[in-house]
Amino acid sequence: MAPRPLHPGIYVPTVAFFDPTSEEVDIPTVERHASYLASTGIAGLVVQGSNGEAVHLDREERKAITRATRRALDSSPSTSSIPIIVGTGAQSTRETITLCKDAAEAGGDYAIILPPCYYKGLVNNAALLEHFRIAASESPIPVMIYNYPGAAAGVDLTSDDVLALAEHPNIIGVKLTCGNTGKLARIAAGAKKGFMTLGGSCDFTLQTLIAGGQGVIAGTANVIPRTCVEVMKLYEAGRVAEAQKLQAIVARADWEGIKAGFVGVKTLLQVHRGYGGPPRRPCVAHSPEEVTALTDGFAEAMEVEKSLEK
Repeated sequence: MAPRPLHPGIYVPTVAFFDPTSEEVDIPTVERHASYLASTGIAGLVVQGSNGEAVHLDREERKAITRATRRALDSSPSTSSIPIIVGTGAQSTRETITLCKDAAEAGGDYAIILPPCYYKGLVNNAALLEHFRIAASESPIPVMIYNYPGAAAGVDLTSDDVLALAEHPNIIGVKLTCGNTGKLARIAAGAKKGFMTLGGSCDFTLQTLIAGGQGVIAGTANVIPRTCVEVMKLYEAGRVAEAQKLQAIVARADWEGIKAGFVGVKTLLQVHRGYGGPPRRPCVAHSPEEVTALTDGFAEAMEVEKSLEK
């Protein structure tokens, strides 16, 4: 089957949910959260990303979460067209290809690949780019590049690298969590038609759109999805001054989320939606004092979110 198309918009990298005692994957909550997000106007979901604790999951758990997410989206005709992007980055090209095949088998529409970094001193730039090309050639679904130096030991693809990779027929987009909007502008202007250039955080949604990108993949959108979508709606409607004001609110909330990491996303979901739960160890849940500080930091954005829910 052809993948569901990627449309401009807000994409949400979902968190993984676990039983607080056994740490087994909590499939009902995976489905519940996916269904909730699908109702908020987002363009797509990402599983097994940095927010999704991919490095804490084994191969079968990855597939189970992808299947559960697809099942939740397919449960309603209004959400069955929403695409799923699956994180498939691994330290070897061989395993990356295996994860791409698993993603397709489990219902994923696209793969997103983080650069391998463990042996970065032994992988020159040509070999790194070839890693992406080989994986894309073998992947049964289209591939996106995930440029996130903070999660890849400082490996940071340049705009020249991404534009070279964009020439591959099965490489169809990039997520830039590096925050380099100059790089984003060069890629958006220079890549082939239909190539998706996405920012990697909602604190620069407006900047991404102005630079020619098509949206963002934003962890904080797990918590304030409607608010993140509204920034894009205001910009597309030409209401730029309003978009700037809302972007500032989102950016302040996102900074709190960035400092707290994916554990903070889970904390806020627990506070505001009644589910979230702990991460897998060695990561630990926030203390009561940290929960209070994080909740206070998101109060302004949550007020907007609740107004949009109405």
